[in-house]
Amino acid sequence: MTLPTSVEERAGLLTKRQQHRARLRNRVAPQPERGLTRRELLRKHSGEIPSLRLADLDQRLLESTPSPPPAASIALTRMGFGPRPGDIDAFNALGGSDETRMEAYVAQQLDPETIDDGEADLRLLAAAYETLDKTLVQLWQDHVVADPPWEIRMQPFLETERATFLRAVYSRRQLFEATVEFWHHHFNVYAWHSRIGPTWVYSDRDVIRANALGNFRQMLEAVAQSPGMLYYLNNRGNSADGPNENYARELLELHGLGAENFFGNIPQDEVPVDGSGIPIGYCDEDVTAAARCLTGWTLRDRPWDPDFGDTGEFFVHEPWHDTDAKHVLGVDLPAGQDGLTDGLALLDAIAGHAGTSRFIARKLTRRLIGDDPPQNVIDAAAAVFAANVAAPDQIARTLEVILLSPEFLATWADKIKRPFDIVTSALRAGDADWDFALDDGDTDSLLWLYDAAGQPLFAWHPPNGYPDFKEAWISSSPRVLGWRVANWLSEVQDDADVLRLDILGATPPEVRSAQELADFWVDRILGAPLPPEEHDEIVEFMAQGVTVTLPLPLDDDEDIQSRLRAMVGLIFMSPGFLWR
Repeated sequence: MTLPTSVEERAGLLTKRQQHRARLRNRVAPQPERGLTRRELLRKHSGEIPSLRLADLDQRLLESTPSPPPAASIALTRMGFGPRPGDIDAFNALGGSDETRMEAYVAQQLDPETIDDGEADLRLLAAAYETLDKTLVQLWQDHVVADPPWEIRMQPFLETERATFLRAVYSRRQLFEATVEFWHHHFNVYAWHSRIGPTWVYSDRDVIRANALGNFRQMLEAVAQSPGMLYYLNNRGNSADGPNENYARELLELHGLGAENFFGNIPQDEVPVDGSGIPIGYCDEDVTAAARCLTGWTLRDRPWDPDFGDTGEFFVHEPWHDTDAKHVLGVDLPAGQDGLTDGLALLDAIAGHAGTSRFIARKLTRRLIGDDPPQNVIDAAAAVFAANVAAPDQIARTLEVILLSPEFLATWADKIKRPFDIVTSALRAGDADWDFALDDGDTDSLLWLYDAAGQPLFAWHPPNGYPDFKEAWISSSPRVLGWRVANWLSEVQDDADVLRLDILGATPPEVRSAQELADFWVDRILGAPLPPEEHDEIVEFMAQGVTVTLPLPLDDDEDIQSRLRAMVGLIFMSPGFLWR
């Protein structure tokens, strides 16, 4: 199949979403841009708020050490994508103390199948996705072998992308969705590929989601045998005639032991060992041996070769396998073994290695607590991870240790939200009614704006996943473009007064003064008070010189209504909203 290469050639095939991408490359904004921008609103209402300027915000995010908010806000923000209306009350009803509430909430979230997720299920059904239930063979047949137009070929990718947003916003299984996101970054695959996009439903559903709270070794095998990873890191062509080390290196460096346990280009017998004689890390010779273990691991994607076929399924092509003896991570593999045996033994060695336990525990603790995670929590999580290497709920048990540690509730603002967190938490706080259907124009525009903020889903080119450190997201581009999304969400579309977030309708009739309006929306969005300086800025913006306790004619004055929407947009831009 010859794929279109230029914007002009693809224009006739691209969906609305892809046309938005083309406009982005050409620096042309989507049309029409409805409603007033934040800058126009600020100008209309007496200019910008000085301390919310970009440089000042970045400085606050880097230097401020605010007190942790209530437990409900921390749990709902860091174990998921922020509170929806009613979530904080539901959390607080779980017990009489933060400790008992956390224990109950963590237990609930770690057993997602017992959580009624009817709203998310109904919305998935209403979105009328056509590919999410297809088997791998069906996906391959319909979207690769059939050689369809580009928008049909990539439909599984596009539907998975939209379903990911939908679930993050509407699913009550918030920890599960957040953990799925974590593993997608850990086992990163760039999915905008003509052979990866068509099977992306399988990668998301059967590889990551099926194992997100389960057993790491089982997930490691599923990833290694998935079409996405086999294409992305080139193991599908790995043979004894020319071993390809791309996947083997990332398997050790990013998926398993981590670069922290790499000893460089030294002989295997010079890598230090632990008390049991097991090497505490790996070296280049281990990478080479790992690549040899995985020779012949490939896909049935060659219709011209009867030994392969064309179903998109994993298999081991034994003529390509290196059958010589191997030594990797202190394990001897005898000569003459078949490719599946060697490969599975390698995965066993990686999954059971103490270095893998520490590396995974560190990454999970960093994601859930802070950029500089406490070592005692890492050690406790690593011990549980290692002790449960064969348990079907190994990952869930490890998460429990991290989430119930005192440090989880005691730490705040050591991380900030990435663009995906910003958009999904804004939609949740605003109680948005969003379709996320493939043919929905507002979703097209949302994703166009979201992609420009710097974290398009499943589109990070390097194998290490999007950065998970605060400093990586404190720069002008994510901040400005994140603000643009937040402002766009709070606007009213000029045609037919269509609302993206029904801010006026959600505001109680008894809440009308600038003080009350700010208090109501800060509490609804954050579930916690803003620092006094930030709170006063929001109130002053809403008041515009009027006494802050004086009721405003919100119901009858379009100018004040637009100011209220702008005020909500400002809360979405505040440091208090960006911290996690």
